[in-house]
Amino acid sequence: MAHHIASEISPRPGDRIDDLSTPRPIIDEDRMAANIARVQSYMDAHGLNFRPHIKTHKIPALASAQVKAGAKGVNCQKITEAEVFADAGFEDILVTFNIIGPEKLVRLSTLNDRIAGLKVVADSMVMVDGLSAHFATWKPLAVLVECDTGGGRCGVQSPEEAAVLARHIAGKPGLIFGGLMTYPKPNSAAAIQAFLAETISLLKRDGIECPIVSSGGTPSLYEAHLVTAATEHRAGTYIYNDRSMVRAGHCDEEDCAMHILATIVSRPTPNRAVIDAGSKALTSDLLGFSDYGAVVGYPQAVITNLSEEHGVIDLSKCSGSRPVIGEKIRIIPNHTCVVSNLYDRMVFHRGGIVTRVEDVAARGLVW
Repeated sequence: MAHHIASEISPRPGDRIDDLSTPRPIIDEDRMAANIARVQSYMDAHGLNFRPHIKTHKIPALASAQVKAGAKGVNCQKITEAEVFADAGFEDILVTFNIIGPEKLVRLSTLNDRIAGLKVVADSMVMVDGLSAHFATWKPLAVLVECDTGGGRCGVQSPEEAAVLARHIAGKPGLIFGGLMTYPKPNSAAAIQAFLAETISLLKRDGIECPIVSSGGTPSLYEAHLVTAATEHRAGTYIYNDRSMVRAGHCDEEDCAMHILATIVSRPTPNRAVIDAGSKALTSDLLGFSDYGAVVGYPQAVITNLSEEHGVIDLSKCSGSRPVIGEKIRIIPNHTCVVSNLYDRMVFHRGGIVTRVEDVAARGLVW
């Protein structure tokens, strides 16, 4: 009996998924492997380098599988994530976030000394001057110009501005101009291509080489080949997929490798069920949905409300069977990337049997 309890708390290979304590994310090995293979095959067919974004899983073993399949380097969002992946042996790392502040710059230069292929981004003179002031006495750092091609987040606003900033990087001590980077809005390949192509033309006129042109996003994944100026594409969510990717038409529910295993803990009324998965397990990210995940096997059930530890499911539209107290259900999350950051470990399975448990090594590393 004691062994069974310990097994539930700390799953081991051979355990049955249905016996695990909840709430808990579980990853289907075969679905995940198929997702990796499908996207890498697409990139290979179109001659694009592929740089997976590790913020989705934060697990070096999964990044290794992505690289083994053919990916060229990895994409991290923060220095702390990059440090974890450098510790795991990754050398080609692009950090796609403006890095500001003395403590971060010290960590960045230390990381740059450790690995051969570190690259960062910048979208302003202030950023570039700050990097140069620090790196003038360190090993030179490769810097890409971040371009806003319609995504409305960070980035210079025009090809002319991009070219000016690229020239500024190329002329600053301690820095090497590494290329261009963008995180675009979905379904905007023509606009991305026009922006990048014009910028590259301006740089060529000035005799400036542009070694990397990095576009990105899982929502834009299958139009990556239309951005012919790009040398690489970045994406993260595709490895697990989630409800937002199903809505976007990039996959079916059967391609979603991550489920949240949860237990029905209460049925206070015929039309209400309560699960042990709240905002700390499912995330309150809506991503445009009006509810908090899709309940596998109960398509008409609606997760209407989350508190910290409780999830409330409206069963009023269910025409068939309804879940009962003690029943374990599987939920496809709206946004898988955030879920990864809510758990210390990720449980993998094949056919409902645990295959391995991986630490989410970069969990909580958001600075």
